[in-house]
Amino acid sequence: MVQPKSIAVLPFVNLSTDPENEYFSDGMTEEIINALTKVESLKVTARTSSFAFKGKDQDIREIARVLGVANILEGSVRKAGNRVRITAQLIQASDGFHLWSRNFDRELADIFTLQDDISLLIADQIRENFGHFELQEHLVEPPTTSVEAYSSYLKGRYHQLKWNNDDLHKSVDCFKRSVDLDPTYALAYFGLVQSYGIMATWAFTEPTLAIQMAGEHLEKGMRYQPDLPEGHYTLASVEFWNFWNFEKGHEHYSRALELNPAYTDAHVGIAELYTAAGEFDLALMHAEKALALNPLAATHLFTKGNIFYYSGQYAEAVAYMYKILEIDPQWKLTFPVRIGSYVLLKDKQSLDNLLEAHPDIPIAHHVRTLYDCFHYGTQKWHYETDKNLPLYYPWELYSYIYSGQEEQAMQNLKQGIRDRKGPYVNFNVDPFLQPLRKRPDFQQLVQDFYGKLSLTSALPVPVTDTSKVEASKRDNYREKLDQAMEEGALYLDANLSLKKLADHIDLHSNKLSWLLNEYVGKNFNEYVNGYRLEAFKTKALSPDYQHLTLLGIAYESGFNSKSVFNHFFKQSTGTTPRQWLKQKRSEH
Repeated sequence: MVQPKSIAVLPFVNLSTDPENEYFSDGMTEEIINALTKVESLKVTARTSSFAFKGKDQDIREIARVLGVANILEGSVRKAGNRVRITAQLIQASDGFHLWSRNFDRELADIFTLQDDISLLIADQIRENFGHFELQEHLVEPPTTSVEAYSSYLKGRYHQLKWNNDDLHKSVDCFKRSVDLDPTYALAYFGLVQSYGIMATWAFTEPTLAIQMAGEHLEKGMRYQPDLPEGHYTLASVEFWNFWNFEKGHEHYSRALELNPAYTDAHVGIAELYTAAGEFDLALMHAEKALALNPLAATHLFTKGNIFYYSGQYAEAVAYMYKILEIDPQWKLTFPVRIGSYVLLKDKQSLDNLLEAHPDIPIAHHVRTLYDCFHYGTQKWHYETDKNLPLYYPWELYSYIYSGQEEQAMQNLKQGIRDRKGPYVNFNVDPFLQPLRKRPDFQQLVQDFYGKLSLTSALPVPVTDTSKVEASKRDNYREKLDQAMEEGALYLDANLSLKKLADHIDLHSNKLSWLLNEYVGKNFNEYVNGYRLEAFKTKALSPDYQHLTLLGIAYESGFNSKSVFNHFFKQSTGTTPRQWLKQKRSEH
């Protein structure tokens, strides 16, 4: 069942005359997503999955179904000179009903206030329509005092997320300009770290220099803002992947998730750490959390499939690799997982089909040798080190194991561990290392790395809801609430909001939200529109209002929208206003 308090923010359309402003509309979308993730109990689809629908003319209901959300926000951005205009509309996906729409026209200097306003209004609308959650006073804190530095940062993110050589170098230039304009801009430093890290991993630049530069910028970012989730995530990745420091990696991933429980990359990062440590249940918990928020992220699907692979569930691992290929048919990391799984499943036909369909796979002959060695006994396996071979699995190590050269295999394993080679980080759970597990020296390696580990769940503890109204005060506030409606007729105010009503009865809006939903048993709109509906029924049957149309009577009763009125009337009565009135008149 889809959670009512859930939303996906689709990429805002760039309506500026300059197509170069695409970075700005994308940036606005991402910033609103990031702001909404700060709301406890609101499920917000992550950027990767939301942006999968960019430029696609697809039915809102289908998008919502794929993403598992009840509401969709769409909009547009027009940037001209120092002014920006944003149009946003919140849509209830089940029936396409427009819950809310608004235009914003501001100076660019007010961009952070604008982001905060939009995010708070969206969250308010979801709360008013679908139920209680606590809402902070502000969701956006200005990351820099320089609008120009911020604009350059957005350009950097825009290029970085294209994940190719040219754009990654452009992203570095943009981030460098950001920190030149504001030397304390921590997010821009973390942007540099991420770009240099990707470039080093993919050999887009000289790795040693890139890693050095990444380290320098990471230090600066943490110096200026030590408690950003992005900083702790980056630190965790360095500690785990570069140094195999599981404790430090776990500490920083956990801190990143404490600061932002919806940070899907951090969930995936710690899932990979748990996998290497053999804590598969904990790994799955985090992988599933990431996929609930980001269901179309190939990296997240890969992580879950990888957990199944290392936990011995090979058919499930293969299934997830094919889910990835539905999203991105060129995703090459599916090859080693499918290859390993087919070997372990003794599925020669599927293995042959895969290798024949992709004759360019450089490890094909090693794969066939591994299959024969694994299932039919040891034989000589000639392995030549080739830097062009993908190293997702330690093929040289496998060649020693399945050629009966265990001593050479142990030497290779120890060297791989000393060098902190990526494929070797999973040596404790690698199914192809089974022949080595009884050896005392192998057991000692496991003890050295995992014997002292005490890794617990890093799923953030839900924040206690402080909105609960004391039992002794509930009836008093309920009375104030009813008086405001019945005697004060506040429902006639077409612009009445939860906050307005809360101010009227001298109660914080979070507490009023709790009181309505948990004590009265209705959300804000159900409660207020209920009074408006009864007022409409009374007036529609009164001779004093016969000069007005039904819509006119609805407006006189406090409704401010034809669609809202008709939607609520049908939802409440099961019929249309006209049919209802006809029936009532016939009864008399």
